[in-house]
Amino acid sequence: MIFIVDLLLMLIDLTYSIVAAVIQTFLRPRLKSIDGELCLITGAGGALGRLFALEFAKEGAPLVLWDCNQAANEQTAKLAREHGVQVHTYTMDLSRRQSIYETADRVRAEVGDVSIVVNNAGVVAGRRLLDCPDELLERTLLVNCHALFWMTKAFLPQMKAKNHGHIVTIASALGLFSTACVEDYCASKFGAVGFNESLTHELLAEGLDGIKTTLVCPYIVDTGMFAGCEIRKELRSIIPPLDPLYTVQQSMKAILAEQQMICIPRLMYIPFLTRALLPWEANVATYRFMGGDKCMLPFIKNIEQKSSNGHVKSS
Repeated sequence: MIFIVDLLLMLIDLTYSIVAAVIQTFLRPRLKSIDGELCLITGAGGALGRLFALEFAKEGAPLVLWDCNQAANEQTAKLAREHGVQVHTYTMDLSRRQSIYETADRVRAEVGDVSIVVNNAGVVAGRRLLDCPDELLERTLLVNCHALFWMTKAFLPQMKAKNHGHIVTIASALGLFSTACVEDYCASKFGAVGFNESLTHELLAEGLDGIKTTLVCPYIVDTGMFAGCEIRKELRSIIPPLDPLYTVQQSMKAILAEQQMICIPRLMYIPFLTRALLPWEANVATYRFMGGDKCMLPFIKNIEQKSSNGHVKSS
């Protein structure tokens, strides 16, 4: 009897969730205020990190900016301060667990408890698996995936004590479906997606409804990180690389609406679903039609040319 009652309640919840999601698609969601909420952004010296910092500053959130590039991080801080918020910068290395823990301790001692964490930093090796030095493969996993564990362990305890906080994971569409020749990046982003989902379930199971999570899965963003990546030319106007500002603004809407997950553009939900529903051969045929099986080859060639000329820069 208990099972039947639980089944009926589950079906009611399921129906309500679907109807609510459909309604929210057409209605403007209510956005929360983050004025005064201390926000930490990793990779703040990069293109997306800088834009996230400016958007959070516009909302009145004081900022803690982390990056391995001190000059770029300070430039972001300078721009954010023009919006009248306090900004604190820290130069650190996300690939080193101890650096994360030590810098987190400094933030707590010097600034206070962080209530919003935006895990934005990301890197990619840009080489074929068998041609890639082990150190570069490890770096991708350390920054894009492992750092999520250490960041959460560093800042979640204070959020749990207050039952208040928000953890944002900037993953990728390549964390939902894969393509060839970027095994390190796909593996790290699949890990980020799984980490976020499991963490969300854990918080819900513990009844910590005041701590929110948001997973952001954008298509390739035009920041230069994947310069040269191209799908079939007839489809490039339909699915062009995303404008960085548009990507961040859409992400901010999801964060402020406490949306659990967002794919940018919405078209990215289609391959995510077809990957699960269609046979493997059908997905391969679709990839080949779109040019997805070879889309990374021009990007890798660019990286190889830059490497041979000594112009490769750290992401």
